Amino acid sequence: MGEAMREQDAKTVFSLDIGTRSIIGVVGEVVDGKLHVLAIEKENHGQRSMLDGQIENIGQVALVAKRVIERLEKRTKVRLARVCVAAAGRALKSEAAAFTLELPAVQPITDDDISHLEAGAVSESEQAIMEQSDDQNDQYYMVGYTVTGYRIDGYPMSSIRDHSGKVLEAEVVATFLPRGVVDSLYAVVSKVGLEVASLTLEPIAALNAAIPADIRLLNLVLVDIGAGTSDIAVCRDGSVVGYTMATIAGDEITELLMRTLLVDFETGEHLKMALNQDKNISYTDILGLPHDTTPEELQEIVAPSVTNLAEEIAQRILDLNGRLPSAVFLAGGGCKLTGLREKVAEALKMDPNRVTTAGNHFQRNSYAEEYNLNDPEYATPLGIAISAGLGLINDSYVILLNGEPAKLFRSGSLIVRDLLMMNGYNYNDMMGRTGANLTFTLNGERKFFRGGLPVPPVILLNGELATLTDTVRAGDHLQFVQAKPGEDASRKISDVLGSDFTGKVTVNGAKARLDTVIHTGDDVWADRKDEEPVAQAPAPAPKAVSAPAKAAPPAPADDAGQIRVTLNGEKLMLFGKPGGEPYYLMDLLKFSDLDFQNLDKPVELRVNGAPGQFQEVIKDGDRVEIV
Repeated sequence: MGEAMREQDAKTVFSLDIGTRSIIGVVGEVVDGKLHVLAIEKENHGQRSMLDGQIENIGQVALVAKRVIERLEKRTKVRLARVCVAAAGRALKSEAAAFTLELPAVQPITDDDISHLEAGAVSESEQAIMEQSDDQNDQYYMVGYTVTGYRIDGYPMSSIRDHSGKVLEAEVVATFLPRGVVDSLYAVVSKVGLEVASLTLEPIAALNAAIPADIRLLNLVLVDIGAGTSDIAVCRDGSVVGYTMATIAGDEITELLMRTLLVDFETGEHLKMALNQDKNISYTDILGLPHDTTPEELQEIVAPSVTNLAEEIAQRILDLNGRLPSAVFLAGGGCKLTGLREKVAEALKMDPNRVTTAGNHFQRNSYAEEYNLNDPEYATPLGIAISAGLGLINDSYVILLNGEPAKLFRSGSLIVRDLLMMNGYNYNDMMGRTGANLTFTLNGERKFFRGGLPVPPVILLNGELATLTDTVRAGDHLQFVQAKPGEDASRKISDVLGSDFTGKVTVNGAKARLDTVIHTGDDVWADRKDEEPVAQAPAPAPKAVSAPAKAAPPAPADDAGQIRVTLNGEKLMLFGKPGGEPYYLMDLLKFSDLDFQNLDKPVELRVNGAPGQFQEVIKDGDRVEIV
C-alpha cells in the first residue's frame, strides 16, 4: 500500500501560474518565515487555449491544470484543496481622470472628504475606460490608483488634509482589471474542484519574489517576459507605483523562426528553446525536408526581433517611470534570450551591470533541496506562493463581502472604500447621486431648483455601523447596501405660477397648460403683468455621509438673508444660509453651467466689473461673471 494522503493544512501553500504557453504549479510549506518548496510541476498547453495570458478555452486549460495538480499531489502526498492564483497583468487598463467635490461651506477637510474625492476620481477613470470599451456592459475591478494632484478652491496642493476650503479637486491615475479576466480564472479553479485561497496580479507576485521589500526604496523595475506580452512593474519609495506592458514578447521570436525556416509553431518553440544550446539542432520543415542548424545561425535569425523587444521594453519603462530607474530585473522564460539583457541596457542607455535577470533574491524568502530556485522562469509561480504564504499581500486572507469572499488585489492598508472599488462598486454606489437639478427661465429670469438628496448606503462591518474610511482586517465580514440616487428636480408650470393662474403661458414659444412639466433649458413666459413669484434656490445641501441616515429636508428660506444677484447676465435669488453665513463667490460656481472637469481655458471671475476671488463675499445686488 502507498503512503496515505493528508489534507492540505494552513501551512501548506499551493500556487498555480496559468501562463500563455504553460501552467506551473508550486507546493510549499511556511517554515521559520520562509517558503520551503516541496514540489514544482510544469506542463505546456497542448493547444493554443490561452491568448496573451488570457484564458480562451476554459475546459482545455482546466484539463492541463488538473494534470499538474495530480502530479503535485502524487509527489507531496497532500490532497490539495485551496490554490493561490494571479491574474494576467497584461489585461490591466489604466486611465487618468479628475473629480471635483463641493463642500457645503468653507470648512476643514477631513479623511471622509478625501475618501469621497478620491473615490469620485477613480470612478471617473473607470467610466472613461468603459466608454473606450466595445461592450458598454463590461465591469472592472480596481487594482490600485495614484493621486497625481490636488486643488483647493483652484489652488494646487500636495496634501489637503486639515486645510480649509470648499471646492476640492483630485487628479488620479487608476488601474483596473476587466471582470472577464477574473471570472475565467475563477471558472478554471472551480472546474478542477479547488477553492481560490488568494488572488493577486502576476506583476505584483513576480516583484514580491524578485525584489525584497527592504530594497524597494530604490527606483526599481521588474519586467516579466512571457509568451504573449511582457508585464512591467515599477517600485520606489517602498511601494509598487505602476504597471504597464510591452505588446511583444516570446511569441515574436517563435513566429520569426516559423516564417524564416518554414516550420510549424511547435518546431519554432523547440528551436527557440535551443538558442542557448552549444550543439547543432536538427528539425524538419513543413514540406517534410530535414535540416541541421547551429545556435549561432538561429541567433542571427532572431537578432532583429530581440532588438525590437528590447527597444519596446525600454520605451515602456521610460513612459511609466518618467526617467531612468536605478536597476532593471528581467524575469520569465523570455528573459533567457541570448543578448536580450545587453540590448535592454543599450536601449535604456544604462550601465549593463544595472540590468540583470531575476532570481538572485529568491532565496531571501524561499528555499528547496531539490530545485534551483534562481531560475527567472519561477518568478511568477514562486512569487504567488511567497506572496500568499508570507502575507506579503493582503489578499492572502479572506474578507467576506455580503457573504462571499471579496476579490482583493493591492498590498498595504485597506479601507472599506478600497475593498468596495476592488469588487466593482463605484462612486455613485458608495456616496449616492444627487438628483438632476432643474434650470429654466421664467419671463427672462433664471430659475434654479436643486435635485433631491441621495439615500446614503448602509455599511456594516462585523455587524456594527461603519464608514468608508474604516480599516478592514483578515476575517472581517462586511455588509454593504448601495446608496439610492436622489429624485430629479421636477416642476410643473402650476408649481411656479400657482394653480389659480389664469393668464396665457408659453414654453419655448408654444402655448402650454398649467400641468405641463418644465424641462432644463425651457423658456417659459406668462402674460400676467404683476410681478411673478421668484423660484428660489435652496441652501446648499450638506455633503453625503457614509453611515445610514435619513436624507435631510431642504433648509427653509431665511427671508432676512435672501440676496438677489445677477450671474452672467441672469437674475438669481439665493436663500439665506443656516446660521446667517454670507455667500462667497465660490458658492456661485455650481450655477455657472461651466463643466469644471473639462475646461480648456482659465476661468475669469469678476464682481461688479472688477477681478474677483473665490472667497470674496457676495452682497445683494452684485453683478457676477464666471466665464
